[in-house]
Amino acid sequence: MKYMINETTKGKTVLVIEDEQPLLNVIKTKLEKNSFVVTTARTILQALNYLKKAGSVDAIWLDHYLLGKEDGLDFVTELKSHEGQWKKIPIFVISNTASPDNIKSYIRLGISKYFVKNEYQLDNIVAEIKSFLENLKE
Repeated sequence: MKYMINETTKGKTVLVIEDEQPLLNVIKTKLEKNSFVVTTARTILQALNYLKKAGSVDAIWLDHYLLGKEDGLDFVTELKSHEGQWKKIPIFVISNTASPDNIKSYIRLGISKYFVKNEYQLDNIVAEIKSFLENLKE
């Protein structure tokens, strides 16, 4: 399925945080085909180091379980407690970990949307992220 390139999302940067390398590669390719600039991380530390260098991104694609001791909830807690612009970054959690408690915790922290991996096709997730970013007021 092809989506029209919209100038409001063309060139927007998405930080993808996913520990499974083959899946990370597929997500990166799909986002790039939809005119996003993509940077990747497999751990919370890698993601935080990237944000410290870059300052910010336009959106974050986040898995719950990651390499290392910390999970996605730890990462979102860190971002939302940050005094700078990180608080405002739209975060999309895409995970097979769909426990009601996890989902409620993410929503309380202010994520933009929680997707259960096995309930959505990759194209649909990308389309929802594009739509969300297109509708953001600059």
